[in-house]
Amino acid sequence: MTAELVRLAVQSGIATITLDSPANRNALSAPLRAQLSDALDRSAGNGSVRVVVLDHTGPVFCAGMDLTEPPDAVRELPGILERICTHPKPVVARLAGHARAGGIGLVAAADIAVAVDRATFAFTEVRLGVVPAVISVTVLPRLLPHSAHELLLTGETFDATRAAAIGLLNSAVPADQLDAEVDRYTGMLIKGAPEALTLTKQLLHASTTWDFTTMLELSLSRFQSAEAQEGIRAFTEKRPPSW
Repeated sequence: MTAELVRLAVQSGIATITLDSPANRNALSAPLRAQLSDALDRSAGNGSVRVVVLDHTGPVFCAGMDLTEPPDAVRELPGILERICTHPKPVVARLAGHARAGGIGLVAAADIAVAVDRATFAFTEVRLGVVPAVISVTVLPRLLPHSAHELLLTGETFDATRAAAIGLLNSAVPADQLDAEVDRYTGMLIKGAPEALTLTKQLLHASTTWDFTTMLELSLSRFQSAEAQEGIRAFTEKRPPSW
């Protein structure tokens, strides 16, 4: 029987997906990859879920690919990163520990990432003779260009304070404030209208070639939607919207 390495729990509109393989530092082994993909799919299809929190057990958020597996195991990583990027609900990464290599790809794929200030990060690929090619798709849009050149080429370990300064994290906080900071973000996100959040995520990940005409059509369609009409009525009537 395959061990449960990823847990999914839903409460009050928040789906928490927990990487639970601390024995190998939550490395992306074949069973963990399969279970993580399944949890992402199930949370995406659950109409009661408004926000997803990507969490972990143990001192390491994710150490990257499981290096004991065949090299072609990396073929499954793009699908996981894409599931996070295109998830219809906002995804918040909660890091109570360190991240390395492919694990940073997961962090960068999330919409918002919060870590304890003692967490460390490193793009260790070049020191192993490999290239951070797949994760560059999620990582490079978040990082300051000069920092990306430095850190991906040197493999140097950097702390959470710098990770926040260069754009990888939204926030780095003391350990005793981590839960409150995650709650602050999820509390704000859950106030958003579900369809509007999904479309805004698509907008954020869309090609930069989108023009004003396309954006105007999207804006008009949203103003005319039932969800927007409810939001506007709630605002004018000074009451919470139905969602």
